[in-house]
Amino acid sequence: MTGYGRYEHLKVERHGRVGWLINNRPEVLNAMNAQMRDEFADAWTELDNDPEVRVIVHTGEGRAFQTGVDVAEIASDGQGMQRYQDSVIDFDLHFTAWHQRVWKPVITAVNGICAGGGFHWVADADIVIAASDAQFFDPHVSIGQVVAIEAIGLIRKMPAEAVMRMAFLGRHERMSAQRAYDLGMISEIVDPPERLREAAQELGEKIARNSPAAMRATKKALWAALEHGLTDACKVGAGHLVSMWGHPDQAEGPMAFADKREPVWAELEPEAGLQRGSAAP
Repeated sequence: MTGYGRYEHLKVERHGRVGWLINNRPEVLNAMNAQMRDEFADAWTELDNDPEVRVIVHTGEGRAFQTGVDVAEIASDGQGMQRYQDSVIDFDLHFTAWHQRVWKPVITAVNGICAGGGFHWVADADIVIAASDAQFFDPHVSIGQVVAIEAIGLIRKMPAEAVMRMAFLGRHERMSAQRAYDLGMISEIVDPPERLREAAQELGEKIARNSPAAMRATKKALWAALEHGLTDACKVGAGHLVSMWGHPDQAEGPMAFADKREPVWAELEPEAGLQRGSAAP
């Protein structure tokens, strides 16, 4: 295990080729304060830039995955609400992999409660798995707040009515892991719940066996499809497809298959001039 250190509210680790980002404020159900928001921006970037990491798992300590913004801090510190408001108005957000333009595959592993703003990381992940005792609900309207960005992201992944039901019922109904699976919010239920991290590591290791360059181009193509209409999305996808032509992994993959061996992939080259913090893939 490789640790990265210097984070107060997150744990950032590497287990083999799998990077881990772990919410670490269990005493407040991993609610996100201002410092945690800043740490997310750094942690995603650090894991994305680590050449040893090919896939990233995001989960939480304790009995909750994440419960959104720390409302107590916003209500009491005299500046939290203004700072949060400014970041939303400017759409200058930096706490999910999508916000930080992370092009490595991202797995969200939901342990326990996922509520409110916790859905940002469900909506913005590539793959979501959950423990069998996970519970999902969005209490925004129950405390006079608007359901918006995270739910808009969820509508791309699951039926709109299911998202609206959760939005309008607020804290008065909780969705089970089984229901989330049936609706397509998650792709795997892990039982018993204690196996969640083991299952996430196993899934990450399988993904990490694939070509890093091909996965990066694939992620760019598929996320771009969520931003464009069909024709434009296919044109953008074709560009990412062509970008792999001539890459050494294109020769290595067929040769390894023919030789009945594991491929030896080229390491990811850093992308010159990549602008972090833009929400558009």
